[in-house]
Amino acid sequence: MSIRLALVRQRYNPFGGAERFVATTLEALAQRDLDLSLTLITRKWTGGTQKHAVIECRPPHISRLGRDASFARCVQRTLERERFDLVQSHERIAGCDIFRAGDGVHAAWLEQRSRQQGLIGRLGAALSPWHRYTLAAEREMFADPRLKAVICISALVRDDIRRFFGVADEKLHVIYNGIDLEHYHPRLAAEHRATVRQHYAIPETAPLFLYVGSGFERKGVGPLLAALALAKNKHVHLLIVGADKHLERYRSQAEKLALGGRVLFTGGLNDVRPCYGAADAFVLPTLYEPLSNAVLEALACGLPSIVSDHCGAAELITPGVSGQVCDALDVPALANYLDALAQPGVAAGMRDAARQAVAHLGLAAMSERLLALYRSLL
Repeated sequence: MSIRLALVRQRYNPFGGAERFVATTLEALAQRDLDLSLTLITRKWTGGTQKHAVIECRPPHISRLGRDASFARCVQRTLERERFDLVQSHERIAGCDIFRAGDGVHAAWLEQRSRQQGLIGRLGAALSPWHRYTLAAEREMFADPRLKAVICISALVRDDIRRFFGVADEKLHVIYNGIDLEHYHPRLAAEHRATVRQHYAIPETAPLFLYVGSGFERKGVGPLLAALALAKNKHVHLLIVGADKHLERYRSQAEKLALGGRVLFTGGLNDVRPCYGAADAFVLPTLYEPLSNAVLEALACGLPSIVSDHCGAAELITPGVSGQVCDALDVPALANYLDALAQPGVAAGMRDAARQAVAHLGLAAMSERLLALYRSLL
């Protein structure tokens, strides 16, 4: 069967998990089915050489709201002009056949974010034109009768969509992101552990936790630093990989907590694999995360992982076996889990279980499930 498929993603950020998923999916699908014709509809694509067509939608805009609204209108005009068999949007745009909820549910994120906001913060979010637009676009898209299927990247996302929008179960398909299980592998420890630790002046015997993620407020860097300061083991080191416009604020927090010598901020890195190889365990106490490619990659590298209960990857972790799960704002619990995994031999004893937690999520399995969904809709 020949399928002309369009994927809609507004912009590509090489450090973003959703964007990396698009690049990986395009490549995997192109290799998987010779009769699949792929077109990416985007505002800006910097993903390198790919075997697919690209249609750029780059209308002028002033604000963030204008950016999203103008892109949505441009996409809708493009879809009226082009004749695709299926249109899969990674943005909240009505008129598409499939929505991949890679960014989760905006209403659910605001619900979780309000837990650490004061009255002024909650009021500001409620009155924000961009939040109001995004919530309206989300409601319109899920209510659109043209929507045939929703790809939920975790059961967490599926349940949030049910709760907020009442979408019928037959439209909701849980398909986890695929991972290159050879690219992310426990053997990275032998290749990179000594070199990376030497580069960052981290003692070979020091327990090293790794955090990977951009957007520190949502992904819990503040509570993580507080938990590290509270933890009893004062030899634990933390490597924070990711970009954030308020980076200096978090550096200052680490200094005030007397963590300056044990917390290192690397900024965004194009290749995080050496850091996975250097670490003993992974931690992401995010307020809200639909899945997290970084957690999947860490598990594939054999790193037991501490995640929050509002991270979709928590569904893959067996507490005490391949990691731990806690509330994102429960700093004492997070500190206890850091201490537990930092004990000699504990993290190393979980490496095999961590790898097995994602062993079924290879790229071939993901692309096969996607193709099966496309065929069923056609």
